Order: sequence, then C-alpha cells, then structure tokens
Amino acid sequence: MLTSLRYLAGTAGASGFGSRATAEDATAACSDLRHITAIITGATSGIGAETARVLAKRGARLVLPARSLKAAAEARARLLAECPAAAGDVVVMPLDLSSLASVRRFAARFLALGLPLNLLINNAGKFADRFALSDDGVEMTFATNYLGHFLLTKLLMEKMAETAAATGVEGRIVNVSSTIHSWFAGDDAVGYIDAVTRRKMCVEPYDPTRAYALSKLANVLHTRALADRLKEMKANVTANCVHPGIVRTRLIRERDGLVTNTVFFLASKLLKTIPQAAATTCYVAVHPAVAGVSGKYFADCNEASPSRLGSNADEAAKLWRFSDEVAAEEKEESVHAGSFRLQVQSSNADRGLAFA
Repeated sequence: MLTSLRYLAGTAGASGFGSRATAEDATAACSDLRHITAIITGATSGIGAETARVLAKRGARLVLPARSLKAAAEARARLLAECPAAAGDVVVMPLDLSSLASVRRFAARFLALGLPLNLLINNAGKFADRFALSDDGVEMTFATNYLGHFLLTKLLMEKMAETAAATGVEGRIVNVSSTIHSWFAGDDAVGYIDAVTRRKMCVEPYDPTRAYALSKLANVLHTRALADRLKEMKANVTANCVHPGIVRTRLIRERDGLVTNTVFFLASKLLKTIPQAAATTCYVAVHPAVAGVSGKYFADCNEASPSRLGSNADEAAKLWRFSDEVAAEEKEESVHAGSFRLQVQSSNADRGLAFA
C-alpha cells in the first residue's frame, strides 16, 4: 500500500528520484557522455527512442540496431535534428533479434568497426498475441525479448571487458524487464520454456500474457547469472535490470482495440509518460550512484525486489545453460547449412555456373 502511494505521489526514494522523474532528470548529473559508446536495441520508438535521445543529448556515441533500416534511419534523423553535433556519432545497423543468425552477423559487423563499447541496453521487446515460432524454432516473444539479447550480450561481453580495462570506465549492461515478470506462475520456468519452444504443449492454448511474463522473467534471471559471470571474469562491467513502469508504447500495437483502449484510458492516471518510463533505464545506465552495483533489479530509479522466482540463483543458472544449448544448436545448424551451400556453389562452379 505504501509503495503504491509513493508511486502515485512520485515521492523520491533513496536515489533522490521517484516515479515522476524523467530520463533527463535522471541524467542531469551526467552532462558529458562523450566518452561513452552505447548500443541500444529497440531505439526506433517508445522508451528506446527516448533513451537514445537523452544519451545523444549528453554526448554519447550511439549504435542503433533495428530490424527495419528505414525505421532506424528515421530515428537517426530525429536524433540529429535535435542534436546536430551528433552527426558522426549515430550509427544504424541491421539486426533482427528473433534470429540468432542475425544476432551473430550484427555482432561480427559491430566488432569489425573497431569501436569501443561501454554500454549495452537490451531494450527491444515484443508482445505477440498469437503463437509463432522464430526461424530457429523458438517461441517468438521469448526469442525476441530474451534469447536474442542473451546471445548478443554473450558475443559482446569480451569487447565490453576490454573497453573497460583500456579506458578505466566501468561498462554497464542494462536489461529492460517489467514487473509483469512476477505474473509468471510456476516453479519451473526453464521447463515451460523448453515445452513451448519445442511445441510440446500443443494441447494447451497459447497464453500471450504468460509468454510475455516468461520472457521478462528470463531477463531478470539472465541479469543475475550475467552478473556472476562478469564477476568471475574480473571484468569492470556490471549488469542490472529495470522495470520502466507501465506505459503505452508500440509494444502492444498488435493488441489495439476497444478493450485495450478502454483499459488504458481508465488506467491513465497510473501510466507513465515515455520520458518518465525511460528514466530508470538511463539512471542505471549512466548515473554515478550505480557504480559497482551489479545483479540488481530497479524500478522508479531505485533498487527494488524481483519476484521469488526471479531471485532464484539455481533457476538463473539453469536458464543460462538452456540458452547456451539453444544458441549452440543454431550455430551448428548454420555451419552445416553454410558448408552445404559452399559444396553446391563449388559443384555448380565446376559446371561453369556463376552466382550473383
């Protein structure tokens, strides 16, 4: 009850910020971020776009991956219109987080640029109201919201550790989760993931809300396991996750309609604006008060408590192993497919055929 009243009133917590703080408020103490290079997924709209805008305004170099390069280019143009000085410091690159092969291509292309990497904000999200599988055979919401980010982070961890060691600037990884992670009921998240991913639960109706809650729980568990691994690496890099707050963004675009519109109208007093929703992400990403803090969950720019399952170290370790196995299966299949293509090309080349 007290927490709800503090939220509605916007009362500041220990950090000095509360639910009504904006991303600009949360970064006021970080006016010069010209030494920071950041990758922000899902930065073409909503919370991600506001996060990118505020960090660009503070001087950070941004890499904006997106499934649609047109949307990314439009986002870049909006950033440059507000921050003309950032012209050479906003890079757009293709990335489809639902495809593990696309994640590997993005990571390889980024690393080939030779840029440092101080900050990784895993923000992109999807809420699908119908069951669908990714190209890798993974349930689409889980693939986009979690598994793609898991692999992306794993492929870039070494680069972040190297950058932190070379510059002396702490690297930070921010996973954008949601309080909805606590809606997942059950004690075996990994078992449910495996069942849905491999379509073993075809007799059970697909529950999009549960699928979304599961993906957000995975973000929380990933953060815990990731913080442990970064510590084992002795890397000067932290990992934390955030609940941005309830806000209406394009995330629910597939569920627009009379019922959804009515619910959001009635709940309008409880909603955050997009600048307010981006505050916690920006606070955890760059505020000096969060230095050295890792493996934690934040809401309203203050440390908070995740669900009981989200705090389970064993479940976090199980999820990491499961994710590693799924990503490894995709890599092995890609290698076999690439080998087959090379054999076909070689065979056809012997016949005098050319490939464009």
